[in-house]
Amino acid sequence: MKAHDLDSRFDDGNDIIDELDLSQASRPLRKQKRVNVDFPTWMIDSLDREAARLGVTRQSIIKIWLAERLEQHGSHSH
Repeated sequence: MKAHDLDSRFDDGNDIIDELDLSQASRPLRKQKRVNVDFPTWMIDSLDREAARLGVTRQSIIKIWLAERLEQHGSHSH
């Protein structure tokens, strides 16, 4: 299928997933590395309350907040 045909199908709202070769797909800047961080219990409790309020996991709220802070300070490099 030619690119313009694929674009047209997508723009028309058609499903194009079967036309894509996802075997080599990657998510840039998504490579992960595990780290361990010790937090005081009051901080864990606060994180858990906020995560529950937002309907996300503790890990998600930590990642979101760290990403926001790093972006604010321009520390996020590509």
